Amino acid sequence: MLLGVNIDHIATLRNARGGFEPDPIKAADICEANGGTSITTHLREDRRHIKDEDVYTLVKTIKSKLNLEMAMADDIQKIALEIKPYSICIVPEKRQEVTTEGGLDVAGQLEKVSDFIKPLLDAGIIVSLFIDPDEEQVKASAKTGAQFIEMHTGAYAEAFGSDKEEIEFLKLKNSAKLAQELGLRVNAGHGLNYENVYRMHEIPGLYELNIGHSIISRAVFTGLPEAVRKMADLIK
Repeated sequence: MLLGVNIDHIATLRNARGGFEPDPIKAADICEANGGTSITTHLREDRRHIKDEDVYTLVKTIKSKLNLEMAMADDIQKIALEIKPYSICIVPEKRQEVTTEGGLDVAGQLEKVSDFIKPLLDAGIIVSLFIDPDEEQVKASAKTGAQFIEMHTGAYAEAFGSDKEEIEFLKLKNSAKLAQELGLRVNAGHGLNYENVYRMHEIPGLYELNIGHSIISRAVFTGLPEAVRKMADLIK
């Protein structure tokens, strides 16, 4: 498995005081140097952390791959088509949420999703759909033309260590199997940390894990290089 490091919360810290510190561009460089194989960042509609200038700079400066998370918003689609990141991940987005609360309802808006991602696919950008580990959503995703899904691991992370852990884990494992049978490649992320990530090894064919908050939280105490190296070692 590969490790995509989400640097959104570096920008959150920067924006708390304004100015330029800490610099998410420098953070991306450190993550790449210590085991991150791609950089993930979410350009939200309210720009609460990553700003437009961040993604314009990142796409020019990172040495690996930029994975741009985005809602189905026309203005952000326009930016994606201009900067042409290596990949994009379509996520649901609500202004009042603290973080992404669940997967995209592809099955309920199949035509809308398919139409929205077509220009991105035509531009040569790899497209992933962030969905809950649900059979209906996996099957719908396979119909859109997207090459990847990213399974929302939040329910598994919340259930970890409880009697519901195995139920949530099997949803991930079964959804990944179905997705691969339908020709999709599979990433995963949300809520994964240094304690619960090891079970991702039990899911055959997982391509990349996208992890941010846990890495940045650990970095407060250990430094960013160590935090990235430790997570990279755990998922190898």
